[in-house]
Amino acid sequence: QVQLVESGGGLVQPGGSLKLSCVASGFTFSSTTMSWYRQAPGKERELVAGISSSGGATSYTDSVKDRFTISRDNAKNTVFLQMNSLKPEDTAVYYCYAPPYWGKGTLVTVSS
Repeated sequence: QVQLVESGGGLVQPGGSLKLSCVASGFTFSSTTMSWYRQAPGKERELVAGISSSGGATSYTDSVKDRFTISRDNAKNTVFLQMNSLKPEDTAVYYCYAPPYWGKGTLVTVSS
């Protein structure tokens, strides 16, 4: 069956960095557009970044442009989200998404 397993979340100070990973299985990863979403407490889930199946095209929500980088390794069925210059407002559960499947999420907390 399809599995999406996120890791890499944690507590980080403002200005710090984290790298999230999502390992996929159960579908043809190299043919699938992948995305990262996040959901902050009391807010709706929002799209953070997306990457085409080849990795040649990426997109970001405005609030994370120039701070976050999405990438993928099709040989390892893994998609990454490098997050730099983290802000308290980046605090959320981050989810990996391969339509129509979701991972369980990993919590990122940005706080001093």
